[in-house]
Amino acid sequence: MAEVRWVTFDCFGTLVDWRRGISGGLELLFPGRGWELLEIYIRVEAVVQAEQPSMRYRDVMAETVRRVADEAGLELVTDNASVLGATIAYWPVFADVGPALAGLRAAGWRLALLTNCDRDIIGETQRRLGVHIDAVVTSEHVGSYKPSHNHFTQFAESFGATRENWVHAAQSYFHDIQPAHSLGIPSVWVNRLGQADDPSIAHAVVPDLIDLVRTVERVSTG
Repeated sequence: MAEVRWVTFDCFGTLVDWRRGISGGLELLFPGRGWELLEIYIRVEAVVQAEQPSMRYRDVMAETVRRVADEAGLELVTDNASVLGATIAYWPVFADVGPALAGLRAAGWRLALLTNCDRDIIGETQRRLGVHIDAVVTSEHVGSYKPSHNHFTQFAESFGATRENWVHAAQSYFHDIQPAHSLGIPSVWVNRLGQADDPSIAHAVVPDLIDLVRTVERVSTG
């Protein structure tokens, strides 16, 4: 019987255009300021997650929006803090995702998501990926947010994944590539933003998912 082989993904940022989703939501509240406020949001959200690791992601987003508005000196209508939770199901999926995931399945890989969000959010997003996902580990389930190791250890314990049959692919160096390196999990850094962090801690670095099947196969046998 063939060994089960897994590719796990971060979802938002890797498969779904998280930056466009966040900036678009902030733009709805503060026209002309979306991309500028995104940079504050990215920094502040990590702080909120570290302070309150058991908080649901919808609430993390709302609290982050409140802090962003306060830091930027902008007036926020109370109900508007929920804008990201209300729009996240419609954030755009990157065009290379469907072919890459379908190619991995055709090559015999099982697919899983290790995601910093809630069960209901990933359920809404999952159906837009166009390919069956075999397993999901959420922050709501493990009670913490990456870069905590809990997503990875929970997945390994639940599905018997090891460094011999598992590759993790993700865009976020901070949330995914660094913890995967610490745990000895083979990783593919999907460096969509052309960041200059040390690439040597990943087993491969790619700019997108176009050649992901070949890259994963190379990493898994290397």
